Amino acid sequence: MVQYQTIDRTLAALADPTRRSIVERLGRQGVASVGELAEPAGMSLTGMKKHIRVLEEAELVSTEKVGRTRRCSLGPKRLEDLQAWMDSYRTMVEERFDRLEELLEQTKGDSS
Repeated sequence: MVQYQTIDRTLAALADPTRRSIVERLGRQGVASVGELAEPAGMSLTGMKKHIRVLEEAELVSTEKVGRTRRCSLGPKRLEDLQAWMDSYRTMVEERFDRLEELLEQTKGDSS
């Protein structure tokens, strides 16, 4: 089972619309500088760096300094942990629906 601490960190990082847009942008177009990410958001470099730091802590984004520029890319974790957690819940819910369906069929058969 996936560690809840990791899930909590990932969900907290993605709770902010600016951070979600950063992850989406990097997923669509690949590597971008902090400035390239800040410009469409109308945000200062300092403000964008704070968002990127949160995403780095959740391992959703990685950064690398190239000269005077900090380049950002999708991180090593991406969303695999979150996907695994959601899949486990999907399986549990599907199993419960299957049991409910069986119970309803039994109840339907008993009332006939």
